[in-house]
Amino acid sequence: MRKHPTETVLEHANITVTDTHATAAWMQAVFGWHIRWEGDSIHDGYSLHIGGAQSYLALYSPPAEIAPSGNTYRTRGGLNHLAVVVDDLDAVEERVKAAGFSPNSHGDYEPGRRFYFHDADNIEYEVVQYR
Repeated sequence: MRKHPTETVLEHANITVTDTHATAAWMQAVFGWHIRWEGDSIHDGYSLHIGGAQSYLALYSPPAEIAPSGNTYRTRGGLNHLAVVVDDLDAVEERVKAAGFSPNSHGDYEPGRRFYFHDADNIEYEVVQYR
């Protein structure tokens, strides 16, 4: 019988985006991630996996135009935000701005500092640097 690991690690999350390649481009520029795989996917869509060696985001684009999401904080099962941990919050914030996004909701709290931004698909990201 297989034992449970002492720590469960999130391998990936799968999100629907308008354009997998456009989203991957800004993620490469902002976070330094690389494309791990891409190809045809479920429901005649296209998927692209981007991230690091241990975890990634699966970006999925359906074959037809998709409607923008509403307020996910008021939608059961909605994705509220994705968070990433970085070593240099200020440098990443500059790259977020260079990618055309607007950082907001900056916070300095006990474990570290953070800010948020929305991408072109209105997906919210939290960027955190721990002390």
